[in-house]
Amino acid sequence: MEIELTAPNGRRWMQPLGLFINNEFVASSNGQTITSVNPTTEEDICSVYAATTDDVDKAVAAAKKAFRDPSWRQLSGTERGALMYKLADLVAEHAETLATIEALDNGKPYSVALKENVPEVINVLRYYAGYADKNFGQTIDVGPAKFAYTIKEPIGVCGQIIPWNYPLDMAAWKLGPALCCGNTVVLKLAEQTPLSMLYVAKLIKQAGFPPGVINILNGYGREAGAALVQHPDVDKIAFTGSTATGKEVMKMAAATMKNITLETGGKSPLLVFPDADLELATTWAHWGIMSNQGQICTATSRILVHESIYDAFLERFKAKVREVSVLGDPFDENTFQGPQVTRAQYERVLSYIESGKQEGATIALGGEPAPQKGKGFFVAPTVFTNVKPHMKIFREEIFGPCVAIVAFQTEEEAIQMANDTTYGLGAAVFTKDLVRAHRVAKEIEAGMVWINSSNDSDFRVPFGGVKQSGIGRELGEAGLAPYCNIKAVHINMAA
Repeated sequence: MEIELTAPNGRRWMQPLGLFINNEFVASSNGQTITSVNPTTEEDICSVYAATTDDVDKAVAAAKKAFRDPSWRQLSGTERGALMYKLADLVAEHAETLATIEALDNGKPYSVALKENVPEVINVLRYYAGYADKNFGQTIDVGPAKFAYTIKEPIGVCGQIIPWNYPLDMAAWKLGPALCCGNTVVLKLAEQTPLSMLYVAKLIKQAGFPPGVINILNGYGREAGAALVQHPDVDKIAFTGSTATGKEVMKMAAATMKNITLETGGKSPLLVFPDADLELATTWAHWGIMSNQGQICTATSRILVHESIYDAFLERFKAKVREVSVLGDPFDENTFQGPQVTRAQYERVLSYIESGKQEGATIALGGEPAPQKGKGFFVAPTVFTNVKPHMKIFREEIFGPCVAIVAFQTEEEAIQMANDTTYGLGAAVFTKDLVRAHRVAKEIEAGMVWINSSNDSDFRVPFGGVKQSGIGRELGEAGLAPYCNIKAVHINMAA
């Protein structure tokens, strides 16, 4: 159930096409498939099987059986960690192939996939492998009449649903802590970008994980995703995606009161104060919105600049975009920005650009499709000025290379504009005044604040949002909590 594929960089590999259930690749129960499309050329790459509700049932049954099987349940944390280290090593060995698949299937530059995304998988797996035998309970002093202690236990079968913007990274963020804590997993891939994690499935089996511990399904969210969320034998759901879909996940999970972790949308502000280093601010502001084709939940897509430096910042920022945001073939080493992931996303971004125009915003740069040789879902990096807070481009998540730049007069006004959103994922603050930096960071309603940088997340630091940007945290030690139950044991010492 594999097909040989060849990428423009000449790399060949055998691509799995099946659903990965119980350590085997299998066809979907009714033979239905989904075709992956290369967003750079708009050509079909290959078709892969798409899970039905019956397939979800099979995967959950395999995960439930594996959770109770001694071959997994009785492994020590040290032994679980060794399996995770082995998987990380195999990912490192296959780094060039995985980066090639990401560039072909997702459209991100090959160099980015190789230098950033694949290393993120390796780092996350190794980080949580190290925690596997260090995730302890506590003894609690309640006096001589009782001995009390806690045990951290795995939750059980974890349904995990990942998005298309970071297929490898998001899978690692969820698999790492779940496996560390001793859970079993059914991972539902984004139907737009399934190829890289199906390849990783081969490495999971090679690493020696027992059958059923990790099951990987490709499929549509409305069918496979919904079935996974509502399944009575799934104990936890972790979801990354849009806020609208996250709300539906909450509703569906409520019927069985599942433990849930949600990482959803964002409309993150980036504040530039008068004393900021403008070169530093423009460099990070560019990275914060234009990297990964603007397809980042934490993208700092609202730039708020003090009126005294607004013009200077705007000119520097536009110059930075022109200099760095080179559009082109993801396999060209000079490419910074590849295509949007699908035609639907391409058209969504263009519709927001049109909305900005209709509502009276000024396009200071870009604002049009930019196909390469007439093909591909490319959108020119777009800078909006004369933006008002009521406009859609200021309030709604575009998920593309589009940024709104707005002037402010006072610190209080900047904070008010930053917080005037239903989202609360990330924010960035640029100033040389560290007292102001800490003061503003405290006042901004967000799960993460970067000071004098933007979107340089770290696998050792908690990641997550407030308001309608999600529930719970991933990464760091905090990322373990959603995957453990804490059992309290009371021993009567006076008996």
